[in-house]
Order: sequence, then structure tokens, then C-alpha cells
Amino acid sequence: MQNPKAPEPRWCSCRVPDVSRRQVLGGLTAASALAVAGWPGPAQAAPRGRSVTITVMGTSDLHSHAVDWDYYKDAEYTDSGGNVVGLARISSLVNQVRADRGRDRTLLFDAGDTIQGTPLGFYYASVEPITKTGGIHPMARQMNAVGYDAVALGNHEFNYGIPFLDRWIEQMDAPVLAANAVHAGTRRPAYLPYMIKTMRVRGLPPIRVGLLGLTNPGVAIWDKANVSGKLDFLDLVETARRWVPVIRAKGADVVVVSAHSGDSGTSSYGDALPVENAAALVAEQVPGIDAILFGHAHLEIPERFVTNKATGRTVVMSEPKCWGQRLSVFDLTLVHERGRWKVTGKSATTVNSNTVEEDPALVTLVKKQHDAVVAYVNKEVASSTEEMSAAESCWKDTAILDYVHQVQTAKVKEAVAGTENASLPVVSIAAPFSRAATFPAGKVTIRDIAGLYIYDNTLLASILTGSQIKAYLEYSAQYFKPVDPGAPVDPASWTNANNRPDYNYDQFSGVTYNVDIAEPEGSRITDLAYDGTPVAGDQKFVVAVNNYRQSGGGGFPHIATAPVVYNAQVAIREAIVEYASAAGTIDPATFHVENWKLVRNGTPVF
Repeated sequence: MQNPKAPEPRWCSCRVPDVSRRQVLGGLTAASALAVAGWPGPAQAAPRGRSVTITVMGTSDLHSHAVDWDYYKDAEYTDSGGNVVGLARISSLVNQVRADRGRDRTLLFDAGDTIQGTPLGFYYASVEPITKTGGIHPMARQMNAVGYDAVALGNHEFNYGIPFLDRWIEQMDAPVLAANAVHAGTRRPAYLPYMIKTMRVRGLPPIRVGLLGLTNPGVAIWDKANVSGKLDFLDLVETARRWVPVIRAKGADVVVVSAHSGDSGTSSYGDALPVENAAALVAEQVPGIDAILFGHAHLEIPERFVTNKATGRTVVMSEPKCWGQRLSVFDLTLVHERGRWKVTGKSATTVNSNTVEEDPALVTLVKKQHDAVVAYVNKEVASSTEEMSAAESCWKDTAILDYVHQVQTAKVKEAVAGTENASLPVVSIAAPFSRAATFPAGKVTIRDIAGLYIYDNTLLASILTGSQIKAYLEYSAQYFKPVDPGAPVDPASWTNANNRPDYNYDQFSGVTYNVDIAEPEGSRITDLAYDGTPVAGDQKFVVAVNNYRQSGGGGFPHIATAPVVYNAQVAIREAIVEYASAAGTIDPATFHVENWKLVRNGTPVF
């Protein structure tokens, strides 16, 4: 772990990695792609050399996408928008910007969520963890080669525990920042809060650029098991108020913030913690900031200007799309006056990584690690008697999601056997993480299971009463828009109400119920029963649930405060693999029960 009490880091090295400088896709170079995006191209110093434009590049939410590969499909990544993924693509854009601008006029930052998200990240955290093998994490290997100047921590950096995160940080050449992650019960940063980079442009006075790193307060909920009693996560605005003056006092001419936080001003967890998506609030309320690179929301926001209330000055913000699909490019024009540099112009844009080929040096760098993961995810674990799809899991009780319930229920029943809770009914909560998930008829691989259960969650069990389950289901049913009884059947258009993603539509197994989408929110769950008998309000159940939800993720009622009766830190995806492998056969006839239905005024939709 880096020492926040150490003297100010002097990250002044301008090492240029030995990587390809020319990448062409269909005759379109990165330079022409930048021109199309509105990037003005290389800047020249004004007469007497007292003005200069520096370029700050930024990525966010790479989520262990090292190369352009979809491990769930075992093929190159593709989507309907023509997007590609991977840091190897970003590297080609970075190389071109550096070549066009001049390496001495450019910086490269990241806004977090780097080491988790694909089977590549999972493999080197859990199957062959770098903490045990001594190997270099593929994302550290690549980011070091690209030559990042600094990175901020995202919330998913804490998914594999603090020791694992510490090891990854040790492997990074760039400083890793998180000013608002502090030792529990203190205001003392657990990681470096900021860095100052001295840029030396030939013929000009040195330019000192400060970067403040901020992570997401939601870590305290989403990774409670890993950070509780060890780390606290402070408000982004208050933290920036503390550190921006320090960075300015240290002589920074330019202050940039890299924040793993969206810009909406809202939170997925209500007001239980400081604001989750606070990047724009930081710009608005903290004087002295010139630019903010932000992430977390997985959106593309090429350029947004926010006026600071105290100074009236504008802050330019940009969020690159996730997974290496975009590179944010900030241009900051500086004029040297009275012995100091002053920012006089700001702009930003994003550049699509599908305009270039992958940097072959970055691909080669992680090829052995990538190939090991490809071989791992293609291992057969069982045979399915029929094809199962998650395409309709958001509005129908499907067999493939019932398989998750089956595994969770079996694991929890085994755990509570012989305990004081052994006589209680066991029910299960699961959500449709991916509509693209399928189990083919015949060979089912780890890749298929990983495509169904895409998150690195662990399994817990808590006690809920019947009335609490009812309230939980009512909250979950807010996922559906109100639908008139006679409206045409178009279920895909009924989902994702209240900006709720699929992974926040929880379904129960073990009880039967209807979701009446013709009724108003709060009155949609009908006929809730267990074993054919209406559920009593005080009836107790053991509920299998993942750690994200049990910790309060998604803001579901009661579950975060419910008594926990099982928590063996079993990874749910691995439990599914183990269960399927032991059984050898996946047969929906043995586990699929249609226990919930979508209805309108009591009439089933399907």
C-alpha cells in the first residue's frame, strides 16, 4: 500500500513504451478519428513561447478488458453499435495522440474499475491469484506498458479484498489514488490522495499538473465484508475541499480530478452514505479545479461544462464509455503570466476505439495470460438436456435462472442443516444479470456459466419474515412500468422503469406469487404463498442472497439489516460450476418450477 504520509511524489519520468505508433483500420488513423471527433490537432506555442496547449487523456471502467475479446462468446467483441473493447485498442489511440501532440505535452489518467469485470480479471484473482503465484496482473502489465501517469481506484477494485488490491497497487508503475478512502475511524488516507506531475515542454517554464483521485463511497455497502472496520469512504465534495487547496499550495498550475463517480448527483442506495454520483457536485462546489475525468456510470459524455458557484469559472468534464470503448481527450490551453501558468481555455471530447486496430505490443504482452483464460472458460462442466435461454428472464420465470436458485438453495440448506434454523423454509433471491445468457443443449462450459452469473458475488443467507419478503418483492416490482390490462403484449418495453437495470429486478424461488403490473407501485404483489398456503406476516424464512444485495446494494428493504445465518464466502459462480460438475447433467425437469407470473388485473400475461 502506498504511504499517504510520504513526501510529495515526483512522478516526472516521461518513459516512452516500446509500442507500435501506427494503427490503421480501413485507412482511418487515430489522428483522423480525432479530427472527426472535433479534436483540433497538434498545438503550437504562441510567439515568444508563453502559451501552450496540453492534452490530458483519460479512460475509466476498463473492467479487465485487456484485449478485444468476449470471453462469454469465445469470439471478438461485437455489439449493435459497432463498438470494440480493450486497453490494446486504447493504446493505439494514446500512441497517436502522443505522436501528434508531443509526448511532453500529454498525460494519461484512469478513473477506476480496472481489475474486475471479465473472466480474465476473475481468473487472476481467484483461479491463479497473483497474491499466491507471484505473477503480474495482466491489467498492471498493460497499464505499465502504455505508461499511465496516475490512476484512481474504483469501487470494484475492492471486490477481491484489500490484500489483493495492495498487491496490484505494488505492481503498478503509476501512482494509485483514492483521497476519500481513509483508515476506519480517521481522516487519514489509506492510499495516496494526489500526485503532481511536472511537464517539461522544450523552451517553456515547467508546468505542474496535480491530480486528485476519488473513489466511490458505495464501497462501504457493496464490499462491506472486505472493508468494514478497515476503511471508511468519505464524501467526494468534502474530500476535494480538503485536498484541492493543498495541491494548489504545492505549486500546481493545473488541477485535474479523476473521480470514480457519475455526474447525476444521485445514489442507488438512497441517502445512507455520501452521494454516489457526485462528480458534477465536486465541480460545482469546490473551487480550484480545471477538469474532471469521471466514470462509474458506464456512459459516454464527451464534454460537459459546470460552473463553480464560488468562482464563476467553468470546469470541463468528460466520461469515456466503459471497457476501453472510448478515450476522453481534454485540451487545456495555458498562458504564462507573472511567473505562473494560467488555464485560459478548456475543451474535451471522446474518441471511439473502433477507429484503430489493437496495439500488437499490448496484445502480445498478455497473450499467454489471455490464452490461459480462454482455455479455462471453455472447459466442459456438465451436459444439458435442452437449450436454456435468459432472453425472457426479465418477465418470465425461466429454467436458466431457476438453476441459480437451485444451487443457492441447495448450498444454504446444507449449511443450516442441524442448526436452530434447520426447520425454517429456505427460499432464494436471484436477478437476471444478462439477457444474452444461454446454456446450449449438450456441452455446458465454464464460459456458459460465467455468462449467466457475470458478477463475482458470494453467497449468504439471512432471516426474513413474510411481511418483509412482501415488501422486498413490492420494491423489486418497481422495475416494471404501469401497463393497462388491454395494452398490446410488449414485455421488453415494460421493463427498466425508474432507471432500474435488469440486475436490480430480484425474483424469489421457494414461494409463489404474482406481479400485477396493472396495479400501482406498492400494490403489485398478489397471492404470495408457501407450499400452497398464504404467507403469514410473521412467518420466518431463510433467504439465500448474494453479498451485494445483502450489503444494501440496490436499496432493497430489510435485507441489509436482517440477521445473517450463513456466510462462508462461497463464490456463487464457482458454486454453480461445482454443482453442475458434480451432477454431470443439467435437466430443467428436475428443478424448473414456474413459481411467479406477470399478470394484469389478475390475468396472466403469458
